[in-house]
Amino acid sequence: MTETATGADWQSWQQSWDRQQEWYMPDREERFRVMLDMVEALVGPEPRVLDLACGTGSITDRLLTRFPNATSVGVDLDPALLAIARGTFDGDGRVTFVTADLKDPDWPTLLPHTSYDAVLTATALHWLHSEPLTALYGQIGRLVRDGGVFMNADHMIDTDTPRINAAEQAHRHAARDRARAAGALDWAQWWVLAAEDPVLAAPTAERFRIYGEHADGDMPSPRWHARTLREAGFGEARPVWSSPSDSLVLAVK
Repeated sequence: MTETATGADWQSWQQSWDRQQEWYMPDREERFRVMLDMVEALVGPEPRVLDLACGTGSITDRLLTRFPNATSVGVDLDPALLAIARGTFDGDGRVTFVTADLKDPDWPTLLPHTSYDAVLTATALHWLHSEPLTALYGQIGRLVRDGGVFMNADHMIDTDTPRINAAEQAHRHAARDRARAAGALDWAQWWVLAAEDPVLAAPTAERFRIYGEHADGDMPSPRWHARTLREAGFGEARPVWSSPSDSLVLAVK
């Protein structure tokens, strides 16, 4: 057990994180379901998974609930979210967590394995601009085994449809405002609570030292993601799930 895994109700923090994320993405569980459907369809029910930019381990949690014989390696740089992840899965031999910066070209050398059946990520890589994301996709292409899969569920904006985008954004923000009025926590409020927790206060302060308030990365279209993944060595790539603002792009090696 790590030092930060003492004295906190990790399950409550996991649930609080889920509710905060659902304020932004009411269909969050649906994208996880489709992601795991495609894992099962393409690599089977006992995959070795790399949970990329894992945060609190949301994908790992759903993965192991559905596939008890799976294993997961979670990688992230955020010390507060990793504290929650490590506390939640402490003692579970199926799970390993690695602290690494995905912008560091040597981050794959920190992983316990050189290949994975599936690399999965959600609502994280929009923190990166297109150039470092292209480089990251190249590294992922080398980590996924032949026949394996990569999936990214994230904000992906098609700039060819500005009227649709504006209407969708206005509708989505109005729904968020109603949820906030009913007591839902947004991103900033959640982090205020984390900073007040005796166990999470120090890693939260470190997290904001690393990242600042938020990133200003790019949100290219699903077509860009699919094309860039094919250029990174994947044989096929396309969206397999979409909402009005987000997509889940699947690539097969």
